[in-house]
Amino acid sequence: MKKVLSLILVLTMVFALAACGSTDKGNENDEEKFTLRVGMECQYAPYNWTQSDDSNGAVEIANNPGNYANGYDVIIAKKIAEANDWDLEIYAIEWGGLSTALESDTIDMVIAGQSMTEERLAEVDMAGPYFYASIVCVTKADSPLAQAKGISELSGTCTAQSGTIWYESCLPQIEDAEIQTAAETAPAMIMAVETGTADFICTDMPTAMGAVATYDDLVILDFTDSEDNFVVDEGEINIGISVKKGNTELLDAANAVLADMTEEDFEELMNQAISVQPEI
Repeated sequence: MKKVLSLILVLTMVFALAACGSTDKGNENDEEKFTLRVGMECQYAPYNWTQSDDSNGAVEIANNPGNYANGYDVIIAKKIAEANDWDLEIYAIEWGGLSTALESDTIDMVIAGQSMTEERLAEVDMAGPYFYASIVCVTKADSPLAQAKGISELSGTCTAQSGTIWYESCLPQIEDAEIQTAAETAPAMIMAVETGTADFICTDMPTAMGAVATYDDLVILDFTDSEDNFVVDEGEINIGISVKKGNTELLDAANAVLADMTEEDFEELMNQAISVQPEI
């Protein structure tokens, strides 16, 4: 009887070990699904913003649990992730820290309304454009500047967001401009003109559209069809997606998705974002 029991015990152990071995091998062969980590400010409507729930397709912010990111950038990030069958995580990162987070591998992509400037392209690779932007100004509807037909008719105090072509290249082209310290964020820039701290601001069209959608006392000054307009390289004002230098896999993946979209598609999605954005 003891011999029979011993034999049963040995066989049980053998089958247990075999089972464990099979499970371990299976785990080794299973590839873990890739998670695309995307960085953005989460306070730059209509490109991106923070809200308290997942309404309108918002995604929970990975480094700010209980809060959700939404906006045009989130829509584009979801399209890239879905096209590649990737999971998606959104990270809220201040404007000045986005490139650093990319370089340190904290995130995989920056989708944050970044212009495709030569300076930025020296630091990162960029897919896109994922939006074709134009430079405009915003002022109060009751301001004398609201009747301006070109940048030569602008004067007074002004500002724009730091680290942008608006502040570094466009405002200096206005001869009578009194350029104030750059605003750290887009909402701060918009509040400068809304509260009268600045007579006007310089930004891109989507940001301006988001501003006037929130504040009905603001108007957009668009000199696109005038010769009295900002002189900029069109390539430097269009909006792109940043990836780490040399990461051709992610660059190609983003470009493949964008290649199937038209300028009209981008504008339709931007209008969709503007229609559901919260107050800036």
